[in-house]
Amino acid sequence: MKPDRPLFDASDAAAEAEADARAEADLRANRVIEHGAVKRWIASWGTETPLPRPRPGG
Repeated sequence: MKPDRPLFDASDAAAEAEADARAEADLRANRVIEHGAVKRWIASWGTETPLPRPRPGG
């Protein structure tokens, strides 16, 4: 039986370029959520006052 190919050894330059273009478009359109906002939100889970889910641009 042939061993499975490692998941992260192969790269697809076209797919990576497409993903980068989508990410750049999201940044330009302000469709991203700041990392610190996500960290604060997750840290509030399980507390008496959980924060609302962060929204893009906010």
